[in-house]
Amino acid sequence: MASPRKLVVQPIEVNFSLRDKTYDAVKQAVVSLIVEGDSVEHRLDERQLSKDLGVSRTPIRETLARLENEGLVRILQRRGAYVVRKTKQEILDMILVWAALESMAARLITLHASDAEIASLRKMFATFEDVTGVKAKIDEYSDTNIEFHQAIIKMAHCELLYAMTENLFTHMRSIRQRTISQNDRAEKSIIDHVHIIEALERRDTELAERLVREHSLNLAAHVDKTIIENN
Repeated sequence: MASPRKLVVQPIEVNFSLRDKTYDAVKQAVVSLIVEGDSVEHRLDERQLSKDLGVSRTPIRETLARLENEGLVRILQRRGAYVVRKTKQEILDMILVWAALESMAARLITLHASDAEIASLRKMFATFEDVTGVKAKIDEYSDTNIEFHQAIIKMAHCELLYAMTENLFTHMRSIRQRTISQNDRAEKSIIDHVHIIEALERRDTELAERLVREHSLNLAAHVDKTIIENN
């Protein structure tokens, strides 16, 4: 069995809400492990997290309790806290739900978003016009990719839709970050995004909705082929 990976977290700045910053940092690291698709049991060490983040153990305990309520962590008496691993099917289900919600967001954009808002999507990819060179900027593009999908949800101007996707987006961000550098997904992603933007600019409701949905379904197909689940 493979050895558990170290939880990767960054020290946080104390000039913001300490509890919220601790929660955000640990949650993002936990979700990154959840979508790995392996069978390794990841134990969360309070003392090590406290040291890595540069905070006391109190906000760490509060964070772990919140993550347990969200089903991301399980706390066992006298044993500690463990990351709840998602099965391959659960990961695929999350992508399918995201496909439904984000495609509806695209529909709403064509009906309610301003021209300036839609134009902002095209500006995101100004530095990636040369699709063949995207691999040299993969980290930068990965961030832009996440920003694009987050913008699609926000631009729908539907508070309930945004609230429904908030927790799911954390998982989707990790899934996309993990897969974007695999095969030629970055190049295909840029082409997909350009076609989506063009459909939004034309206010082609049906096409925009379909392209956004297919974009996520292609991600699901890729994950289905590449994740080998150990039982």
